[in-house]
Amino acid sequence: MRQTSHILGVLLLALGVAFAQDSGTPQAPPEGGQAAPAPAPAYGQDNPPPPVTENPPISGLDVPGLSPHAAPLSYLQPRVDVMETADSNVENGLGASSVRSVTRAFGGLDLQRLWQNYKLALSYTGGVGYYSARNLGAKLVQELDLDQRVNWKRGQLGVRDSFNYLPEGNFGSAYGAMNGLGQLLGPGSLGGGSFLVGDSVFGSLGDVPRITNVALIDLVENLTPKSSVTASASYAFVHYTEDVSSTILGANLGPTPISFIGNTEETGEVGYDRILGPHDQAAIVYAYQNFDFSVSDAAFHSQIAQLLWGHRISGRMDLVIGAGPQLTTIDETTQSCLPFSTDPSECVLLGQPLVTTSLNTTRLSAAGRASLRYKFPKTYTALTYQHRNTSGSGFFAGATSDIATLSVNRPLTRIWSVTLDAGYSRNRRLQLPVSSGGLPGSRFDEGFAGIALHRRFGRTIHVFASYQFNELDFDSSFCLTAGPCSRTSQRHIGTVGLDWTPRPIRLD
Repeated sequence: MRQTSHILGVLLLALGVAFAQDSGTPQAPPEGGQAAPAPAPAYGQDNPPPPVTENPPISGLDVPGLSPHAAPLSYLQPRVDVMETADSNVENGLGASSVRSVTRAFGGLDLQRLWQNYKLALSYTGGVGYYSARNLGAKLVQELDLDQRVNWKRGQLGVRDSFNYLPEGNFGSAYGAMNGLGQLLGPGSLGGGSFLVGDSVFGSLGDVPRITNVALIDLVENLTPKSSVTASASYAFVHYTEDVSSTILGANLGPTPISFIGNTEETGEVGYDRILGPHDQAAIVYAYQNFDFSVSDAAFHSQIAQLLWGHRISGRMDLVIGAGPQLTTIDETTQSCLPFSTDPSECVLLGQPLVTTSLNTTRLSAAGRASLRYKFPKTYTALTYQHRNTSGSGFFAGATSDIATLSVNRPLTRIWSVTLDAGYSRNRRLQLPVSSGGLPGSRFDEGFAGIALHRRFGRTIHVFASYQFNELDFDSSFCLTAGPCSRTSQRHIGTVGLDWTPRPIRLD
């Protein structure tokens, strides 16, 4: 709580500095020198956007655009998407294989409204998927995103929120980046530069609906033409509305359904950026994270300090690399029957009494990240890597994760384009197993790879066809007892669909 109070104090101080500098008088130039250039005018329809939006600090949430900037407009944009999918493991179960069809239909509405110093963006996507599997039926999909910006001469304040209700996870999901809805139904809705902000779900098993929400406030303030400060605070949660059936697990774990572990996550982050040259930036960042879980007596918090370096070429390249120490403090209460076993389920099988133990441990490790976005004359490529603590994706009460993603987009002709997409996450258990939720095992891996072909008909209609392969794998410690036990879920997913996006409605 003391560390959280310090972070909130820094945020309030940074806000005070922002408004003080916005209303203060400019300083006189040094003797014998030239006056510093005047700051850019505030953002609005009648003024160009401030420099912070063109090349934002590398410690912030925003990233520079690599495409030509369109004229800022206020508009309303409707859209409709329909698709048909054949899935070799539609229930996403371990060791399962049964081809079923899924019919999905989505509708959406995007709003962007610009004022003199303000910008509001809203995006809603809603729809339904009908599964031919007898025990699944219809599944709802809902997502609502909000992005409000307030600009002044030297900085920006942003308020963002992303809510969604999904029938399964969004890391390599069957209706993710390969069907034209990637930015709406995939991870990363709150800014491409986000490192710690998000629901941290990097693996999915079974069709278990979940509600996720991420809310944050972030600040960017340019102190001088070459230096700036950033600050952000966020609150996120993941809530699973159903349990996973023992038949989906494909393991000898008994007939009782198992609950996934929900979590809440509070994050505070501050950073200082310095421009080193025409294309280079450096930054130092401190962040604090607190994780609480739906199971009792399982929580941990992390403190992270990182040095960042960024190399950016306007309209072509964006490279950011960062690394630093990570201090993790784990507070947990465990039940075991030591010295026989540390797993409560094994204690029951052994007929030994449970012993409650309170633990408080501190671990020093490293956290790092790297991202590269590059635009060739005809090809766009994005590559990211992260090493940090995450929530455990509902399987564990916390995990140490390595996450890598790759995306490639290339137009083949004036009307044809191709997209390649791949991702991989390795997640190692951070805390001992808990008896009231989660899955056994000490590690799980999730990976996906796919390709999609798009064709444009006129200005409003696109059709696409895609193939994607997903695999979820648990280590050998997942199987607690002798007998049949599957540890792997594999899916082959083929999709065809149509996107209809009419011309936007101008609101100016």
